Amino acid sequence: MKNLTKRFSVGFAVLIIAGFLFLIIGSNPVSAGNTWLKTGTDLLNSVSGGSGENAGVSSTGGPGVSQITDAFKEALSMASQAVVDQVGAADGFNKDDAIHIPLPGTLEKVKSILGTVGLSGMADDLELKLNRAAEAAAPKAKDLFLSAITDMSFEDVKTIYDGPKDSATRYFKEKMSLPLSDEMRPIVDDTLAQVGAVNAYDQLMGKYKDIPFVPDVKADLTQHVLDKGLEGIFYYMAQKEAAIRENPVEQTTELLKSVFGR
Repeated sequence: MKNLTKRFSVGFAVLIIAGFLFLIIGSNPVSAGNTWLKTGTDLLNSVSGGSGENAGVSSTGGPGVSQITDAFKEALSMASQAVVDQVGAADGFNKDDAIHIPLPGTLEKVKSILGTVGLSGMADDLELKLNRAAEAAAPKAKDLFLSAITDMSFEDVKTIYDGPKDSATRYFKEKMSLPLSDEMRPIVDDTLAQVGAVNAYDQLMGKYKDIPFVPDVKADLTQHVLDKGLEGIFYYMAQKEAAIRENPVEQTTELLKSVFGR
């Protein structure tokens, strides 16, 4: 019974790792889908008892718990880096409707009012600068993703597989949200200053306050960019995680080939 439980746990990891590799390179949905599922099943069938680093080593010298966990972490690392590269590129936020950062709610009201007097372009310029700040700060997520992945245990792997389709993303949110916000904040502050967002905001509010009978509004631009920036990063992590649980992949590194290329 003990061996059966161990084999079942390793099987969870095997199947989820195979799915996570979809981020790297896609292939034919039918034939490759059969390949990764068969690979995961074959690994499950080949793993037997043991303990420590050799736990789950097959009688034919196949991958054990340690190697499977390392492959899982490698797949997650490549996936998270792909997400950060995507959102941190030029227009990664600005031209992506799914994660584009709008003006804070209070400033949307300002934009609407200024639009009545032909000044909405000033608000559009500020909105662009907010997205530029998020794009500049996003690369800070890379090291934090890698740190969270390094700290991941085999039990974490099992928990992620047992959970909903965004379990890995939830794991990252719990581990990373606060430190990532702290790392991104000075970059967002600097970028907002460098691209002229602060001046643009002051000019926008100056014009707005020149209009009689409008309510007073304020906005924390830095916190707004941080909140929406984190949402964008985790949005794509969740999207990719959900997709790769069900889609085929090809192996791109020696470790992944050694685990799944058998």
